[in-house]
Amino acid sequence: MSFKPAEWPRKLRSQEWYGGTSRDTIYHRGWLKNQGYPNDLFDGRPVIGIMNTWSDLTPCNGHLRELAEKVKAGIWEGGGFPVEVPVFSASENTFRPTAMMYRNLAAMAVEEAMRGQPIDGAVLLVGCDKTTPSLLMGAASTDIPSIVVTGGPMLNGYFRGERVGSGTHLWKFSEAVKAGEMSQEEFLEAEQSMSRSSGTCNTMGTASTMASMAEALGMALSGNAAIPAVDSRRRVIAQLSGRRIVQMVKDDLKPSDIMTKQAFENAIRTNGAIGGSTNAVVHLLAIAGRLKIDLSLDDWDRCGRDVATIVNLMPSGKYLMEEFFYAGGLPVVLKRLGEAGQLHKDSITVSGDSIWEEVKNVTNHNEDVILPLEKALTQQGGIAVVKGNLAPNGAVLKPSAASPHLLQHRGRAVVFEDIDDYKAKINDDNLDIDETCIMVLKNCGPKGYPGMAEVGNMGLPPKVLKKGITDMVRISDARMSGTAYGTVVLHTSPEAAVGGPLAVVRNGDMIELDVAGRRLHLDISEEELAARLAAWKPNHDQAPSGYEWLHQQFVGGADTGADLDFLKGGRGSAVGKDSH
Repeated sequence: MSFKPAEWPRKLRSQEWYGGTSRDTIYHRGWLKNQGYPNDLFDGRPVIGIMNTWSDLTPCNGHLRELAEKVKAGIWEGGGFPVEVPVFSASENTFRPTAMMYRNLAAMAVEEAMRGQPIDGAVLLVGCDKTTPSLLMGAASTDIPSIVVTGGPMLNGYFRGERVGSGTHLWKFSEAVKAGEMSQEEFLEAEQSMSRSSGTCNTMGTASTMASMAEALGMALSGNAAIPAVDSRRRVIAQLSGRRIVQMVKDDLKPSDIMTKQAFENAIRTNGAIGGSTNAVVHLLAIAGRLKIDLSLDDWDRCGRDVATIVNLMPSGKYLMEEFFYAGGLPVVLKRLGEAGQLHKDSITVSGDSIWEEVKNVTNHNEDVILPLEKALTQQGGIAVVKGNLAPNGAVLKPSAASPHLLQHRGRAVVFEDIDDYKAKINDDNLDIDETCIMVLKNCGPKGYPGMAEVGNMGLPPKVLKKGITDMVRISDARMSGTAYGTVVLHTSPEAAVGGPLAVVRNGDMIELDVAGRRLHLDISEEELAARLAAWKPNHDQAPSGYEWLHQQFVGGADTGADLDFLKGGRGSAVGKDSH
């Protein structure tokens, strides 16, 4: 796929603020000079916004101010004018009811920060789960030249000689406590070993997955995804990205030039190969929607079905992001996909080169971390999309993190009307449940929770755990942390809160899951299902006002990316009217 750079020099959009001698330009330029900027910086060179998601309450991004200084250095070196812009930072481990409810708000805020200010290009400085898709959504809507720099994963955790993965071991240790296999004191001791350095989760959770998605889409420099946060090479790639964005502005290399349908197909296949998070589904669908690219759950199933999971990382495997980087990182995976005929090799990246040019000569330094095809964790590792009368619009499952013996299962439904109902009942020894049952959770989707929280990987009841059982089939309209694992059916669409079939599942109903056949079926007659749906009434909480109200009114279904309906399809980077 060829790209023809724009003519340079030319007038950039920032000159609508800073170029010339009118009262308005003197107003804009003069006020900025109170920061001590010399006059020649306003000569038409690219003004680069560093969109920084640093926050003390987003610990995964707590080091991004330091990283921004390296980005600035690169921009100065490239002949640009860097301006750092703080933007909405939706922290997964802080925001309630869930960071996902604020992804769209963050994207909207970033979009307007880019469109409404004198920015010719942007460096998207991200890390924690929702910060990466929200900034990519904003950049896609404005279509201003942009490059992603992620903060990088934290170092490996260790507890009593055992490698500890962010999130993954939180779920594991929590279940061990409920099963009586670990004391509360040991759990608290393990807490200290989970987060050893700055950075995002060290597993192939959503943060690492979305860093990989950005690289596979072509929106980050090759090798960016896996470099640990505290490694000096993380600072190097930040500085190189600063240099590169200046040339991207001169060339007018935009998100729409890079994030094509082929690029999204590359990302979907990459997600399968790395054992990536199911959250990538809703995020890539939302980003594609901003670009008016027709991407659907069917594309996810088509592209991912025959992709082997070759990255041996938790939660699907045994290693962590630190080892992934040492083995060669995502470029090795992309090379493997290319060799298997599963990569659109001519897709362009932020470098200006094709993705294949970037990766064709890389070397795998550890074949126990990045596995040979014949030793793959699973030969069909892409996200599985199941449909049926229980999920007419689809639901998703991650085969590489599931138990093979449960991928075809028929069981009795044990129903929880919402997350509070689940919490009230799950530890009760009188709960009528065993390991053959299917746990069903309602009202946790985009509208119902609201925000589609990461509660789909419901913890098992203690009386089942004490039998040594570690997995059961679980079905919901919620999401699941990318660090979690299990035979968990997620994103069931339509969700319960809008009257999807999930809303009318009853205790004792039989449900069939057939992942190979891509089927999810509620074993009742069509007539019975229709009668239940006709009698259904909403029973989820509804916000009276504020952003939560706006979200519930306008958020779309998980099957289309759970974006706000009125934000789909960008409106470009046009300069607005001046009010002065």
